[in-house]
Amino acid sequence: METLKQETTEKMQKAFESLLHQYSKVRTGRASASVLDDIHINYYGQPQAIKQLANISIPEARLIVIQPWDKTTLADIEKAILAANLGVTPENDGNVIRLPFQPLTEEKRKDIVKGLKKLTEEARINVRNIRRESNDQAKKMEKDSEISEDQQHKLLKDLQEITDEWINKMDEAEKAKEKEIMEV
Repeated sequence: METLKQETTEKMQKAFESLLHQYSKVRTGRASASVLDDIHINYYGQPQAIKQLANISIPEARLIVIQPWDKTTLADIEKAILAANLGVTPENDGNVIRLPFQPLTEEKRKDIVKGLKKLTEEARINVRNIRRESNDQAKKMEKDSEISEDQQHKLLKDLQEITDEWINKMDEAEKAKEKEIMEV
């Protein structure tokens, strides 16, 4: 019983962490180095993340500066950023690449919030699917006489409480991110 609750909690935590990772890529009105996390370039035949090849700094709220340690990678980094379609045009001066983020319009902010709500709902569905699988396991345990009917009812109740806890955490994270996006 306890192992099932523990496994369920771990799976739901992973779903929550995945949601937070997706949130980190959502563009707010501010520059964030996390938008570069999934962008790789081919460096001596090996795919490398930009952050492994350059110093990334954010000198202003709406500007990212990328300073590669090897200047020969400047053009490749610029191409990779353009290909990633971040909605930002890189400015290459031969030494560094600047990514100036434009302030978001009210309409664009609302569109981003809609996408945010969609991400959160997908994560909630994922958590509910985990709960359903755990409930099925609990029912099977009772059917196989591993636990009593009373234990099964308590386990199902506990699983529901775990589910509610993670869904509440997702709702709180969504509200915080929405507030950050709508902030001018």
